[in-house]
Amino acid sequence: MVMTQPHGDSPVPSRFAVPHGGPTVLKILLGSQLRRLREDNHISRDDAGYAIRASGSKISRLERGRVGFKERDVADLLTLYGVSEDQERMGLLSLARQANEPGWWHRYSNVLPSWFEVYIGLEEAASRIRSYEVQFVPGLLQTESYTRAVTVLGHPDAPDDEIERRVALRMARQRLLTREDAPQLWAVIDEAVIQRPLGGTQTMREQLERLLEVSTLPNVILHVMPFRLGGHAAAGGPFSILRFAEPELPDVVYLEQLTSALYLDKREDVDPYLAVMERLCMEAEPASATPGILRRALADL
Repeated sequence: MVMTQPHGDSPVPSRFAVPHGGPTVLKILLGSQLRRLREDNHISRDDAGYAIRASGSKISRLERGRVGFKERDVADLLTLYGVSEDQERMGLLSLARQANEPGWWHRYSNVLPSWFEVYIGLEEAASRIRSYEVQFVPGLLQTESYTRAVTVLGHPDAPDDEIERRVALRMARQRLLTREDAPQLWAVIDEAVIQRPLGGTQTMREQLERLLEVSTLPNVILHVMPFRLGGHAAAGGPFSILRFAEPELPDVVYLEQLTSALYLDKREDVDPYLAVMERLCMEAEPASATPGILRRALADL
């Protein structure tokens, strides 16, 4: 995962209020602050690594939030960077301790690949999630039976208990849509998603009814990209864009692959996806038309 330094040189806050997505986001926030301090002091990664008995590549991983933080290492780096003011120093050390706390999803670690664990943490912390799906209903909007059908497709040889663990994980992720400070989910789905009877007629009927239900939530906006448009802006496939309330965090584009994922947050990489998403929302049927489209799909089952 590549997480870059956010723009601007805002002072290091003594504390970050991140109620959701905790460890993933806190690692990124702390890493970005350590990188800013190192660069402000014109210290190389190799020299910083030497100070904590590690390599320059270890410093790179710390600054990108890809590994856990040892409090001793953070303390040594802060000393090297000249951070002696008590409030700032203690705030960053507290951040290091919080960043090492496991997220709720840790109990699913036996079925959760490390590259997707990062996404769950970001998803939990996002204030807005925008996505385009061409084949499946977005994971946050799936019913249990639909999720099971998708999971079996992706893991045909997995034992039943593993399938159920994977289904339970996805159901647990969906709680964020109805929490008090729920993020906005803005999704565009291809018409093929609602026309393909995945899991059989009954499963698909339940899924379409679920989409009708969630489309009434104030924080969910759902568009359908109709077949009649032919080609459209997102010819490259599905993707998600996550935005955060914390100014220290840049937008992140998530591209899932068969056995890994790509996370983009450099402005020059993110901007084209933002532009494509804007065009998708303009080309798709308006959200106000979605209930009628879903009812017609239900009638055709």
